[in-house]
Amino acid sequence: MASPELSRWMQASGQHIEQVLDRLLPSVAEAPGTLQQAMRYAVLQGGKRMRPLLVYAAGELGQAPQAALDHAAAAVELIHAYSLVHDDLPCMDNDVLRRGKPTVHVQFGEAMALLAGDALQTLAFEVLTIAPEMKPSAQLQMLHVLAQASGAAGMAGGQAIDLDSVGVALPQAQLEQMHARKTGALLAASIRLGVLCGTELSPQQQVGLAVFARHLGLAFQVADDVLDVAADTATLGKTAGKDAQANKPTYVALMGLEEARAYAAHLLQQALQALECFGPEAERLRQLAGYSVHRTY
Repeated sequence: MASPELSRWMQASGQHIEQVLDRLLPSVAEAPGTLQQAMRYAVLQGGKRMRPLLVYAAGELGQAPQAALDHAAAAVELIHAYSLVHDDLPCMDNDVLRRGKPTVHVQFGEAMALLAGDALQTLAFEVLTIAPEMKPSAQLQMLHVLAQASGAAGMAGGQAIDLDSVGVALPQAQLEQMHARKTGALLAASIRLGVLCGTELSPQQQVGLAVFARHLGLAFQVADDVLDVAADTATLGKTAGKDAQANKPTYVALMGLEEARAYAAHLLQQALQALECFGPEAERLRQLAGYSVHRTY
């Protein structure tokens, strides 16, 4: 559970990024209208917005300008949304519910869902190129960070390993390698993008933040695996128990439910220890880390 103060900040930040995304997404008045509708349907009015929240929290470390953070936060959320659209397709996870509503391919058809995902992915990089109050050198770094986290070395590569691992009892080291790419890479990129929007950190702080991001990414995925078993479909806004039904390797399958919960708590402590080189400017990141492990959906 989030504290009242964190809940207020998350709500305000969530409403803010919703407005930013609404502004940056193409209008349904533009042709082809069905594609624009599918893109907006996939992105707006739903989700925890964890990745934009991490961008904003990391931006506090270097007093980053709001306008730059808005574009970084929008870019990473567009990548996340595209990945969900594609993950839900029949050729992937074949899911019919996402964020409490029918998935994009159910609503608009498979072909339009595929195109909407493609368009959201490319829009993410366009958004970074027009980010205001950013030096070109920082923008170039941001493009590289987001591309690497999204591609074969990151999210797409992790998803490929996941598909190849159905019915396979992966050892913990391989399971963590898969999720470091599939989930952790984009979470870590969110933090890195927020930092790149502001003043440069010291080498010690950069190392500490990288360790924090790595442990947070794993903790977030372990918590997801626990929720897939412990929560219901109405609470999650997506089909509960889907991983077990698909015979996918998870931390719960490997360790059991209670051990997985304990492991998520252990990873959280390691993440928080890595932020000891920061002062109160990292408090928002600390709070978000705790929320990511103890959330209920």
